[in-house]
Amino acid sequence: MAVYTTIPPERLDAFLAEYDLGALKQVDGIAEGVENTNYLVETDSGRAILTLYEKRVRVEELPWFLGLMQHLSRRGLKCPTPVIARDGVALRSLMGKPAAITTFLPGRPIETITPSACFSLGQSLARFHLLGEDFRANRVNALGPHAWQPLLDSCRGAGDELRPGLTHELGAIISGILQGWPDSGCLPTGQIHADLFPDNVFFQGGNVSG
Repeated sequence: MAVYTTIPPERLDAFLAEYDLGALKQVDGIAEGVENTNYLVETDSGRAILTLYEKRVRVEELPWFLGLMQHLSRRGLKCPTPVIARDGVALRSLMGKPAAITTFLPGRPIETITPSACFSLGQSLARFHLLGEDFRANRVNALGPHAWQPLLDSCRGAGDELRPGLTHELGAIISGILQGWPDSGCLPTGQIHADLFPDNVFFQGGNVSG
């Protein structure tokens, strides 16, 4: 369940009044997702997604996320677009947490992954990479090489429950990879999705819709 924060009706009305979206018609919590609180809101202007960013999200990184979505959307990629409030700002606060509204994307995740679906997704990712080339803001990959050993350490040896010695084996592999890892600047860099799994891709008619 991805509704961790409940919003009283009066607080939601006050929040939406900061936008040119018209009156609220309906609001529903969205069960999908694991990190943030998401609501589907319907107003006089149509449907949109209200997200409250929970504790796992670093507030200082949110302008990068919202900025990249704006950048890609303006260039024609089918992705959520942050909705700007009357004061020209997309990132706001609600219930003491960072919050933003993004446009609603049609479609649904698919249950059966097919070669044609993967082909459509590959095309979308290629456009993502190309359209993001001139987005100048940067964000360090939180799951890059520097995070691998701490992530293994956080498992507290649980790998040995799957196979004796697995934790040590993985540690040695990570160490070997890091020893041969190229210096900064040797590898190409760019904007990537980095959280790609079935729930994060919407399809309509067999093609990616967002």
